[in-house]
Amino acid sequence: MLNKEEILATLEMIQHENLDVRAVTLGINLLDCACDDLARFQQNLRTRIGHLAGSLVNVCNQVGDKYGVPVVNKRISVSPIAVAGANFYPEQMVEIACTLDSIAREVGIDFIGGFSALVQKGMAKGDRSLIRAIPEALSATERVCASVNAASTRAGINMDAVLLLGRIIKRAAHLTADRDGIACAKLCIFANIPQDIPFMAGAYLGVGEPDAVINVGVSGPGVVKKALDRALRMDPRIDLGRLSEIIKRTAYKVTRVGELIGREVAERLNIAFGVVDLSLAPTPNVGDSVGEIFQSLGLRAIGVPGSTAALAMLNDAVKKGGAFASSNVGGLSGAFIPVSEDLNIGQAAADGFLCLDKLEALTSVCSVGLDMVAIPGDVSEETLSAIIADELAIGVINKKTTAARLIPVPGKAAGDKAFFGGLLGESTILAVNNTCGENCFVRHGGLIPAPVQSLTN
Repeated sequence: MLNKEEILATLEMIQHENLDVRAVTLGINLLDCACDDLARFQQNLRTRIGHLAGSLVNVCNQVGDKYGVPVVNKRISVSPIAVAGANFYPEQMVEIACTLDSIAREVGIDFIGGFSALVQKGMAKGDRSLIRAIPEALSATERVCASVNAASTRAGINMDAVLLLGRIIKRAAHLTADRDGIACAKLCIFANIPQDIPFMAGAYLGVGEPDAVINVGVSGPGVVKKALDRALRMDPRIDLGRLSEIIKRTAYKVTRVGELIGREVAERLNIAFGVVDLSLAPTPNVGDSVGEIFQSLGLRAIGVPGSTAALAMLNDAVKKGGAFASSNVGGLSGAFIPVSEDLNIGQAAADGFLCLDKLEALTSVCSVGLDMVAIPGDVSEETLSAIIADELAIGVINKKTTAARLIPVPGKAAGDKAFFGGLLGESTILAVNNTCGENCFVRHGGLIPAPVQSLTN
């Protein structure tokens, strides 16, 4: 139960500090929908998802109104389509994506995730079909999101998949060139992907999850910034240990709100409650920025010296607060640094404080990785694959989740602007070191073996 002080503090967060439940995501197991007939499979999807998700939006709105906490996004994640639809060819996978998009519109949700494949150790028929279908699937749909797990600490890095994905991303960008390659914004390439992410574009329902489950994503960068600002006004000489404690306590309160909303939504839908993902996920709105937290901590902008240490402190404090507040914390739970989706981070990139190399360094201590990064459209497939491999290696060696959501913007160069609209925002295109000739390293393919850290049995 929340005590009086927590209730008052939470009300202040809702009214003045941009606290919301960023996403309620209904996970749906589709594995028993599998069959070898495409029309029947599509009908199975409609029946299963429609039955479970038909009232999701209304219930979220009702619970949000009851507590005065807005539920911003209502979403669905499904079992990896590469598994559930393993019998189908790439052209049929595109039709499946269009069916998922149609279902998402019918039930009124924002995004549906799970057009996904898990290929960290190798690719099966369904995996190859799905990956090859990604460009056409994402360019032909509005609400479908895709993810591919191409590496893990236990398996290593599947460089055959990474090389293929470089080509896939370039193709997806080409097919949506008139919209600055926006199809790529709906594709994440992961190492160590969690099975219960409520945030897009990486959300999918893991094979070990229940038939249906409610996972909640709670964000609050504005809440954390205001808490730090209050403490610094009272004592400008406050040390970093005490500031970390303030972040931790704030994350605790935010997690409690998320679990309250999530459990009631799950109860009303008669579906199991899964996890709260406490991730500081920003939007392109003023006052809802992770980048502003860096400035509150005394840095001129994210990307200057000290940024990696500050992000490490922030990420750790958020996780500690969430873990103390609930035994059901999962997903990614930490700090996101999506360049185009955060107004302040995007400005730091435009001002030259944040470059691709520094961003990669920051991903060693954040919750995701190279997220919503616009790069020049002429970056080669091999260089794109090499950037992804570098990012996955950080996750594999450090036993953490990392990901790459890269957008090579057709016809644009470093310093130009890319415009994605809505929650995806806009960004200055970052320069890439693409002048060193052919990148033969990634062409070797094969499997980069699992590191010694994998030997934990």
